[in-house]
Formats: sequence, C-alpha cells, structure tokens
Amino acid sequence: MLMSVHLIARGRVQGVWYRASAREQALQLGLHGWAKNCADGTVEIHAEGEQDTLEKFISWCRKGPPAAQVSALDIEWIKPQGLTTFEIY
Repeated sequence: MLMSVHLIARGRVQGVWYRASAREQALQLGLHGWAKNCADGTVEIHAEGEQDTLEKFISWCRKGPPAAQVSALDIEWIKPQGLTTFEIY
C-alpha cells in the first residue's frame, strides 16, 4: 500500500550533503518525493512508497550522511501525492 511521510530534519543538516544523500538513499529504496533546505536551517523531506521501505528511509534520515548531526526528526504520515521522481529543491 502506497504511503507518504513528511519529515523535518533538525540539527547540522545543511551544507553536509544531507539532501543529496537522502535522494541517493531514496532512489536506492525505490522511493519518490523531494528534499529542500528551509530558511530556519532544517531540511524538509517528502517521501512516498511502501510503509516498510519508508521506515528504512526514516531510520537513515535519523542519522543522515557522515558529516550531518541530526538532533531531531519530525515525522508526519500524510496522504500520498503520486510523485514519480525524487527532486532536490
């Protein structure tokens, strides 16, 4: 069943390849969505796919790439939008 999750990664997540690494991870898992930097220093992510695959992605997002220091990850399950790619904004 297609699910969707909206995430806000907090901590040292900008300027450390977080978005690009999240996109790589999502594509490896077969997920669709997007990631973008926010003005407050967080990274916002929307991902769509099967729930078990999204859970794996969420686990990765809690750590991020090696240079990142994720202090918190806000998670909200929402209605899928039917995306077909994973973009970085």
